[in-house]
Amino acid sequence: MSSYKGHSIFAFLLACMFFQNPLLIALTLIGANIPDFDHDFKTENVYRMIILGLLVFISLYILKLPYYVGLIIVFLGVTFYFSEHRSFTHSLFGVLTLTSAVSLILIWALELILIVTPLNNQYLLMAILTSLISFLFLNRKLLMVFLPVFFLSLFIIPNAHFSYIEIVLALLLGVFSHIVLDSCTPAGIKIFAPISSKKVYKNFGLSVTFILIVLAIIIHVPVLFSLFEQYLNF
Repeated sequence: MSSYKGHSIFAFLLACMFFQNPLLIALTLIGANIPDFDHDFKTENVYRMIILGLLVFISLYILKLPYYVGLIIVFLGVTFYFSEHRSFTHSLFGVLTLTSAVSLILIWALELILIVTPLNNQYLLMAILTSLISFLFLNRKLLMVFLPVFFLSLFIIPNAHFSYIEIVLALLLGVFSHIVLDSCTPAGIKIFAPISSKKVYKNFGLSVTFILIVLAIIIHVPVLFSLFEQYLNF
């Protein structure tokens, strides 16, 4: 079983291939640690997630504010509670479900803050939300490194821009990187769970990694050509 360190390093490397925005890189790293919440030893955290979701739902309902954030948090907790390790949450369907749920939590939470406060710095607000969910999904030892580096990067690049689709793609890359890395272990993963118990192994992981590298190169080709032209001009 790949450790949180392995998943975090792999996700970070992939994120740097696709993104330059520290917020998106941070979300990719967080996403890589989400699927393992189906572990039995994290059941206590799952209970807390469900209780948190209920409290958020009740509070927003009483205040007559959009309460969907609370419902999604509860849904996420229930998903982990009923998932066996390396089953649904480590499948393609699980990747889409987890990515959608966490993306909606972040986006709806941001929209809610914009409604109830005069704050309008979306980049800063999303960075704060990102730091908050890091407490939920990241290992404590990893948090001690992640938070200082993340806030330092925000200080260096204080006004980067992002779109909601980029938020979704960053989380998708992170969650997907988790199952790619786990497929390289002897146990493999049930790629189509719960519909099928078919497993994929190392060949799948290596093939997908190669495709991601090629895709990243293709995306950055215009940048490479621009740099090459600047070199010729010199």
